[in-house]
Amino acid sequence: MSRTRTSLLAALALVAGAAGPALAVTPSSQAAVSAIPCSVDYKIQNDWGAGFTAAVTVTNNSAAKSSWAVKWSYAGNQKVTSFWSSRITQSGSAVTAANETYNGTLATGGSVSFGFNGSYSGTNALPASFTLDGVTCNVDDGGGTGGGGGDNGGGGSGTRVDNPYAGAKVYVNPEWSAKAAAETGGSRISNQPTGVWLDRIAAIAGTGSSMGLRAHLDAALAQKGSGEEVVQLVVYDLPGRDCSALASNGELGPTDIDKYKTQFIDPIATILADPKYAALRIVTTIEIDSLPNLVTNTGSRATATANCDTMLANGNYVKGVGYALAKLGAIPNVYNYLDAGHHGWLGWDDNFAPSANIFKQAATSEGATVADVAGFITNTANYSALKENNFTVNDTVNGTTVRQSKWVDWNRYVDELSFAQAFRTQLVSVGFNSGIGMLIDTSRNGWGGSARPAGPGATTSVDTYVDGGRYDRRIHIGNWCNQSGAGLGERPQASPATGIDAYVWMKPPGESDGSSTAIANDEGKGFDRMCDPTYTGNARNGNSLSGALPNAPLSGHWFSAQFQQLMANAYPPLS
Repeated sequence: MSRTRTSLLAALALVAGAAGPALAVTPSSQAAVSAIPCSVDYKIQNDWGAGFTAAVTVTNNSAAKSSWAVKWSYAGNQKVTSFWSSRITQSGSAVTAANETYNGTLATGGSVSFGFNGSYSGTNALPASFTLDGVTCNVDDGGGTGGGGGDNGGGGSGTRVDNPYAGAKVYVNPEWSAKAAAETGGSRISNQPTGVWLDRIAAIAGTGSSMGLRAHLDAALAQKGSGEEVVQLVVYDLPGRDCSALASNGELGPTDIDKYKTQFIDPIATILADPKYAALRIVTTIEIDSLPNLVTNTGSRATATANCDTMLANGNYVKGVGYALAKLGAIPNVYNYLDAGHHGWLGWDDNFAPSANIFKQAATSEGATVADVAGFITNTANYSALKENNFTVNDTVNGTTVRQSKWVDWNRYVDELSFAQAFRTQLVSVGFNSGIGMLIDTSRNGWGGSARPAGPGATTSVDTYVDGGRYDRRIHIGNWCNQSGAGLGERPQASPATGIDAYVWMKPPGESDGSSTAIANDEGKGFDRMCDPTYTGNARNGNSLSGALPNAPLSGHWFSAQFQQLMANAYPPLS
């Protein structure tokens, strides 16, 4: 259960008799309440005995403000450890929460919300009073929301649509748009919608150089107008994240499941549940490169890693994904899409069905149900061609099946569209709702330019046939980092094919997959040899060259050379 503190005006406190959980406003007291200069609603959303998550909403009933500061004091030893949507400082028991640069404006009658995590020992008493810019604040009638997985109600109409992308605009991230527009020729695509990546705890609040989650949602409201608006978020900070790679390793260790829940998912849920954002359709891509690793890179497999064995044994991928689905799925205007790898990862028989089963396990753990899953996304931040038109998996050359070619290597799928549609059927068969939709990330799978084959390859052998006709020009289908020759794919669009909710650019084009060499950083990002163009490979890419571009920065950082290549090799071509 959550706890709520509403700060009472002295006169009203005398009438009420004590500081109760909330003040029930009667008609006779309405005039007095409307004259209150401000009110603060302080809620403990989650308390795990040594720490807690709090959400604070302040309403300004006095003159409009261009900046603000809320102050309170603790009676115990509570310490704020992290915060979002405000800048919090603490001296002893005294706490000050000041506005961020993007939310300083507070109109008369307007509200602003922020949150934080704290630690304590002993008791966690609620603050007795609050001030806004030195003026004592008063009461909201605050009911509070629960703190367990899946019970954060949030705001919204309570009615989800079948496909959130249908009939809706999609949020254009102004930060990515500005970088794209600054590139030569970049204005041709700078108005395209891309995903907002929440890949570490600090990304929730934002930094001096990047917008936080609430700032993005506010910008989406500004873009929305009178129509519908989708905001795309990538939720990506699992403990022991991406156990088979290093460039995308995260800040949380394999056992940091409680930190993941309370310092990452809970703050995100608090913000998304703000009624202010109820009119947005919020699409979340849940934890890419996680659950599939438990199938393909564990146990006796040649591709197994010790890190993936650890994550399978401790269950924290399953627990983390389940918790995220439950908490975010309880918010009526949030649509969770669970990452489903890509055809070059899960398309083989021994990966296909087992992956669907582990997705079902995660979606029914930690309070989640299959109803918390709107769909799945494939090819996130990957390069697999959308549709190979020059050959099919059923073709034969001189009596030899295409599946026996070195490129296909007995996979049952040769492109993302056929895989996504078939995997959707498999997911429904294991218990997911029949109405689930699929997303395909087409941000970097166009494979156009002068190297794009105009037709099938020569029928000299099955390999000349496939290699001469395939659009995907990677050296090996297991190569994933900053691929040479790649291009922008289909532009984002809703309902492009049966079972597909949308083609999306979830990975913002121009953002690196990982650095070509080791670069010291404070983002928890390691150096992966798969991003080194001189690397000759491992079991996961057939011991082939990595195919990576040189001189790449850290993952998520702007990579101008890659952006220019993606535009040059776009398919459909850019005009």
